[in-house]
Amino acid sequence: MFMRKPVRIFLLLTVLLALMPALAACSKSESTSATDQNSASSASSGSGGTTGQSSSSGLSPANPQEGTLYTPKYQLNGQETAVIKTNKGTIKVKFFEQDAPIAVANFIELSLKGFYDGIKFHRYVPGFVIQGGDPQTKSATSADVANADASQSGQFGTGGPGYTIKDEYANNPNLHVDGSLAMARTQAPNSSGSQFYFALGTLQQLDHQYTVFGQTTSGLDVVHNLRAGDVIESITIEHASK
Repeated sequence: MFMRKPVRIFLLLTVLLALMPALAACSKSESTSATDQNSASSASSGSGGTTGQSSSSGLSPANPQEGTLYTPKYQLNGQETAVIKTNKGTIKVKFFEQDAPIAVANFIELSLKGFYDGIKFHRYVPGFVIQGGDPQTKSATSADVANADASQSGQFGTGGPGYTIKDEYANNPNLHVDGSLAMARTQAPNSSGSQFYFALGTLQQLDHQYTVFGQTTSGLDVVHNLRAGDVIESITIEHASK
């Protein structure tokens, strides 16, 4: 026996109304899941919402405008090494100039200008990274920087040189091993500027997602002893081009 048309319409509307709360809950759940995944990705990235987001230093090599993708002027000669003097000791780094010429030239250029002198490491995650390069930490005390990291306040980690540089990880064969030096960035592409980090162990989850541009050759014990609030006293570039 066939139901009359008005009855069929009434039953169909009843079923749809019953399903609507379930559909809304499903949509909300999917949205929350996506947000949680993005948060997890950011937390595990090693960038910490870091470089290229603000221009507080005024020390950019050519003072390009905010948001400009910058190409360093420094001409690499392939012999440069970095000597990073901290309050915990000295670290020496060899560069991977063939695999990451922009990151290397940018780091050297900033170092020669004294950009990093007085900057404090602002992020320490045991067994993961020690990160620095935010010029906003220069005017803060070591205690303030350490406390901000401990409380995860997000007070530091957004400063940069006033520009960003191109990513160089897609075809970069260098992996994250203990003592690797790499450029921090946000989740956005080409968002590195001045912030960098040392890997505190093998970090396969970061390989080919962040530009590894150097490796610690001496002072690895210093790297592992660094904490948030420790100071970069100076960075000297040996064998730099005149």
